[in-house]
Amino acid sequence: MPTPSRELVATVLVAPRVLPELEVALMTRDLWVWPMATAPICADGPRRAEQYRRRTLTAKRGAWDDAADWVPAWVSFGETWRDGDEPLPWSAHAALWDALAAFGECCRYRKWLSGVPRLPLPRGADVAADRGRAS
Repeated sequence: MPTPSRELVATVLVAPRVLPELEVALMTRDLWVWPMATAPICADGPRRAEQYRRRTLTAKRGAWDDAADWVPAWVSFGETWRDGDEPLPWSAHAALWDALAAFGECCRYRKWLSGVPRLPLPRGADVAADRGRAS
């Protein structure tokens, strides 16, 4: 049986008040935010989001307790970062971490990527054609 297609994503906890701003900021870099609770690849998104949040907060032993009500989300890479089945370029990693760092204490994450079933890319979205354009 063939293995379903997977992709690399960052997993973040985002303060709900900045989630819309984060989505727009990442969109301009062709990075896409998918809240776990509503992601199209989750059969039971709300439960998965709650499990991730609880597991992450427990692992941080109190350091991230202020994020107890934050939104767990995945950040995927858009078409401009992909080159078929080739690995993501390091510039994609750098763009992601720089964009997340701009949100300071309103966004918590570990600097690593994990695999999830492929998320559908938005169609017809007006994304930055030049990766360097976003700041």
